[in-house]
Amino acid sequence: MPIVNAVKIGFLNYVNFRTRARRADFWWWFGFIVVGELILSNVSTELGNVFGLVTILPHIMFGIRRMHDTNRRGWWLLLPIVNLVFWAQAGTDGENRFGPPPPPASL
Repeated sequence: MPIVNAVKIGFLNYVNFRTRARRADFWWWFGFIVVGELILSNVSTELGNVFGLVTILPHIMFGIRRMHDTNRRGWWLLLPIVNLVFWAQAGTDGENRFGPPPPPASL
């Protein structure tokens, strides 16, 4: 199941900002964050806040690795609209300056 793999990748690599992240994994992770925040915030504001705090670092790191997959530096995250465009682009084929492409998801 792709969302389960993406969530595992997000939490296992939450301090890894040097490699690359596949587009599908990133968008499954992004969907998990949005849905989780919406559900937990409706249940309890405190739960939503805790979920946000627990997932903020993995989300930033996933975003940085996604930028690396498009052969861009992670600093592009500071420009909100631009980073959405870059996140939607396909990653570079083969190796780029941030390393080899991520392996297929097989957790």
